[in-house]
Amino acid sequence: MTKPADNPADPFKKALAEATKVMADDRDLTVTYTVDPSGVSGETMRLPQVTRRMARDEVLLARGVADALALRHKYHDTATHVRFAPPGEMARALYEAMETARCEAVGARRMPGTASNIDHKIAEEAARRGYLNMTSTDEAPLAEAAGYYVRQLATGRDLPPGAGNVLDLWRGFIEGEAGATFGRLDDVLADQAAFARLARQVIDDLGYGDQLGDDPDAQDEEQEAEAEPEDDEQNQDQQDDGSDQSEDMDAEADQTQDPEQDESEAQVTMDDLSELESGEEAELPEADMPPEPPAPPPPSEADPNYTVFDDAHDEEIKAEDLAEPAELERLRQYLDQQLEPLKGAVSRLANKLQRRLQAQQNRSWEFDREEGILDAGRLARVVANPTTPLSFKMERETVFRDTVVTLLIDNSGSMRGRPITVAAICADVLARTLERCQVKVEILGFTTRAWKGGQSREKWLAEGRPQTPGRLNDLRHIVYKSADAPWRRARRNLGLMMREGLLKENIDGEALLWAHNRLMARSEKRRILMMISDGAPVDDSTLSVNPGNYLERHLRHVIADIESYSPIELLAIGIGHDVTRYYKRAVTIVDAEELAGAMTEQLASLFAEEGAAERQGAHRAGGRGGRTLRRAAG
Repeated sequence: MTKPADNPADPFKKALAEATKVMADDRDLTVTYTVDPSGVSGETMRLPQVTRRMARDEVLLARGVADALALRHKYHDTATHVRFAPPGEMARALYEAMETARCEAVGARRMPGTASNIDHKIAEEAARRGYLNMTSTDEAPLAEAAGYYVRQLATGRDLPPGAGNVLDLWRGFIEGEAGATFGRLDDVLADQAAFARLARQVIDDLGYGDQLGDDPDAQDEEQEAEAEPEDDEQNQDQQDDGSDQSEDMDAEADQTQDPEQDESEAQVTMDDLSELESGEEAELPEADMPPEPPAPPPPSEADPNYTVFDDAHDEEIKAEDLAEPAELERLRQYLDQQLEPLKGAVSRLANKLQRRLQAQQNRSWEFDREEGILDAGRLARVVANPTTPLSFKMERETVFRDTVVTLLIDNSGSMRGRPITVAAICADVLARTLERCQVKVEILGFTTRAWKGGQSREKWLAEGRPQTPGRLNDLRHIVYKSADAPWRRARRNLGLMMREGLLKENIDGEALLWAHNRLMARSEKRRILMMISDGAPVDDSTLSVNPGNYLERHLRHVIADIESYSPIELLAIGIGHDVTRYYKRAVTIVDAEELAGAMTEQLASLFAEEGAAERQGAHRAGGRGGRTLRRAAG
């Protein structure tokens, strides 16, 4: 059998990935090629797929998208962006389009070769959206036109035909209303904060000032003004303290000069003592003070520095409570349609896993039976006397060692499309397979209730934006299938992952704690937790007001605590994201299509380890094994 030729596109894809990392100034960036929408999630960048044919259009598109995303990764600061971002829909669209154009224009100025590549990306997007055929401003998007205007002013380049048509439709309006403001573009292009202020002014000029929300600069000035009186009070207190000290010094001098005053002071002290004897309380010396109560435990045992601003709006909810039965049934039918092309491959992997699990089951024989298989050890006696009783044996199959598996699936927005579809399909098939082998399965998902913070952030804003508030979004933890529920009752719940608008942000550390603690409450002897994610934890609201590694640091602490002290076996699968830097037992897959095989191999290897659970339990018995890790609370 001849070995198939290597994919001729691989050298190009590898070279483009390396060039993209250099341009983005991030060597840890993971670059993948997929049919799903392009974008960046954490440290993973998704580029358009390049086939074996390496058609000119797809090569140019991949290069253009790679340059555009790399430049935004390099020149864009999320915290600054969130600080100035307006809440209104149209204002936000204008703001986003202009910031994207700014990043690409700054890159084109410093690296001119990127400009022509990005032109191909713009041309492809314009053709796909039909911009060339638009004839009025009712059809053409104003936000895109504003972005094109920024790009043209900053680079001096002509736009591709479709994009140029959209800008021409809106040019008169933009220049008439905001031309003077755009005149300052060159002065602010390289400074994101200054450009954000200019963008907000442009939005106001174009008639959408009512969607801008509060002015971040004005709020900063108010906070500084509020802080000034406190400083004055502190200075006044210091002056008062100084005067008090001088008075005390004068009093001491008087005491040394007037012995009669010493006697009067002594008399006052005796009077005070008599009052104490009559029942009044006095402060005891420090040595006689009762011990202070112990300090409260830290909010998170895994990471004492991790806090939560407000958890009142977090929710743990069953999938069936998030949608009507009719909608769940419709979504399940859609999932079944997606399953059809993968059914053969996934079923083969499921059968392979089932054979491995069944091979691990313990079998024994029952002898001296009236029926069953003839016992060869009694063959001579049976030949001599065929009517001899109790000459048969039967194979007795014991129940597979108590095991429960939890599949924890990232339900963040970056999983939208093929990754979440494949994850739901694999969870569905594995649940059926493991159930046949008498292994219980729990399927959980995690996301947030809102983009950009939800009610937690609103409360934070109302309280005057306290510094370093901690986690600043409302969690949503979803139970698709509990461990005790049979697959047939929970099967339609998995279709909920296909619901538009469900997938938002991902706060992995708290989700991992939640799934871990659910497992700790189980009575099974062996408990396995599998995390399926496509990136590092990302929540714009939290990261905009905390250190950039805030969520990632907490995740690392949680993982270390579970791997070191918990009896639960933890493993992870990263989709296009290197999770081996977080988890000791992990595998990274480049394409979502590889997920089924990775899950099967990981579980099969776990079950193939003879006595792994017993050895692990004995090893951890001397530590803090068995404790339930507490979830962070504000």
